Amino acid sequence: MKSNILKIMILDDDLQYHEAYRYYFETYLSYQLVGIYTCVKDALLAYNDVKPDIIVSEIDIPDIGGIEAISHFRKLDEEVKIIMLSTQSDFELVKKAFKSRANGYLTKPVTKQRLHSALDAIKFEGATMSSDIAKMVIAMFHRKSYTNFSDRENQIVDHLCQGETYKSIAKKLFITASAVNFHIQNIYLKLNVNSKSEALVKLRALEMQF
Repeated sequence: MKSNILKIMILDDDLQYHEAYRYYFETYLSYQLVGIYTCVKDALLAYNDVKPDIIVSEIDIPDIGGIEAISHFRKLDEEVKIIMLSTQSDFELVKKAFKSRANGYLTKPVTKQRLHSALDAIKFEGATMSSDIAKMVIAMFHRKSYTNFSDRENQIVDHLCQGETYKSIAKKLFITASAVNFHIQNIYLKLNVNSKSEALVKLRALEMQF
């Protein structure tokens, strides 16, 4: 990424976006579009000829897929920056992309301004993320989640840790008090405790491990 004008490779099998991408890059002063590809195989074959600084790739690209392609691109160039594109904002998919060493994640549709801002963020800061993805990631980390509990049990645990009563938990979750009691008994069983106080002590100990 030494030149002032960075070279961008795009992988997107949705042909309706190709014309838009070409128009976007006609208006960008600091970025040059060096190729648009509809599959990973073609992009890999062209890689050494175009030598991109940044790759913008759809996750659901044909053949091996966008996330799986990251390791192939990094074998060719360890320093290349890679932004994932997707219509999905699923947390597990986002996590998988970043664990696979993506540098960014944008949700579609991508406007001219959003793409330019993302490229600038990669150029100057090394990473980028759509605001909707950032909010989701923050919310997920704010919410304590224990893998051995169900989603409903995790909700009840969250309320328990805030000092809520069974009645108030039932009201907030729109379920009956007996249903709350049923879930709490399961929570006690999984924690191997017999009371609310014991459960809270154990939950706080588990929280320290996050």
